[in-house]
Amino acid sequence: MTDVPPPPSRRKILVTTGSALLTAAAVLFGAILPAEYAVDPLGTGRLFGLLALGQAQPIAPAEGEYRVDQAELSLYPAEWVEYFYRLEEGSTMLFTWNATGPVEYNFHASPDGAPAGYAESFDARDLEDGHGTYTAPFTGIHGWYWENTGTEEITITLHTAGFYTNAHEGRARASGYHDLTDLRGNSVPSVR
Repeated sequence: MTDVPPPPSRRKILVTTGSALLTAAAVLFGAILPAEYAVDPLGTGRLFGLLALGQAQPIAPAEGEYRVDQAELSLYPAEWVEYFYRLEEGSTMLFTWNATGPVEYNFHASPDGAPAGYAESFDARDLEDGHGTYTAPFTGIHGWYWENTGTEEITITLHTAGFYTNAHEGRARASGYHDLTDLRGNSVPSVR
């Protein structure tokens, strides 16, 4: 019969557990947070060069060529229009638009392969202008729905630039693609 060693004392278990928790906290605050999230509460990320790992990279290569688009969309009272671009996941688009009267809008997107009518909404408000950047969270179509909520005809002027392959306008009984422009001002047909 072999001798079974006695179980560790309560004090030894507490000391070992405390040591493990302190070690885990030191690794979390000293290495993981600086390397993954660029958060450096102890200064170890800067000291060991870990901060660069957690920072966004300044250059993001893109597929395809940079495109520019401009559209003027006239809407009668209660009329609506949708204007979409095809973007690959991670592609960026700059935009600015303004309306000459009250408009309800919704910026939404539909991933490739989604069921008919499915869309994810990212911004919906009643404004007369919008400006910003958009980075596609998935490959698919991304764009605006505008509806004239006033009593007079309005015009929406849209300017965009980015890494998209086509522009598509849709209305109640009509739709179609728009040609785009490259940086040199050359017309580039939309990829259908």
